[in-house]
Amino acid sequence: MQRRLEPEVMDSLEEAIAYDSMDFTEVNQAFAKQAIKLGPTNALVLDAGTGTARIPVLLCQMRKAWQVKAIDLAENMLRIGSEHVTQAGLQQRIVLECFDAKQLPYPDAEFDMVVSNSLVHHLPDPLPFFLELKRVLKPNGAVLIRDLIRPADEATMNALVASIGAEYDAHQKQLFADSLHAALTLDEVNQLVAQAGLERVRIYQSSERHWTAERSWHRV
Repeated sequence: MQRRLEPEVMDSLEEAIAYDSMDFTEVNQAFAKQAIKLGPTNALVLDAGTGTARIPVLLCQMRKAWQVKAIDLAENMLRIGSEHVTQAGLQQRIVLECFDAKQLPYPDAEFDMVVSNSLVHHLPDPLPFFLELKRVLKPNGAVLIRDLIRPADEATMNALVASIGAEYDAHQKQLFADSLHAALTLDEVNQLVAQAGLERVRIYQSSERHWTAERSWHRV
């Protein structure tokens, strides 16, 4: 199945509310737990494409010594995310910023870890993001990137959409289908990581819907 792009930024209030209302609790918790395993005890973490900031909240609840800079280009997503951060009482440890993950304002080797969940499929050309990830990450820094994997054919995609359950409305299911169409294959992810010069990164299919690229922090 050929890749079909979707808008890079989901920035209408309707889209932000629809996205935030979808129940990603189990997926987000699994992502956060894996990040904790890969990262150091004390860390400055970049969350690229944070959406409504549910993952930074989980990370800071699980790791009391972590601070997170969470970025997104969608102002309405960040507006909802700010409410989640405030409700969790984490305003001193989570900073939300409206920045482009392909052109980061941060200095080289700023972060102990970079995480990103479901950003890559939004990017028409993901290579600049991977290059920026390498630049702002410390040489011994940890990486956790997870996203949807593009199905081989329409029938597989339709089955995946049907599997998400009756609790999702037609609009939410269409958002999911569009995202699957825009996602990358495992081979494409491997090529991007190699082009960016990221070393020691393990890339694998982590579920029927997702691929993961990860690297553990190591002491220098």
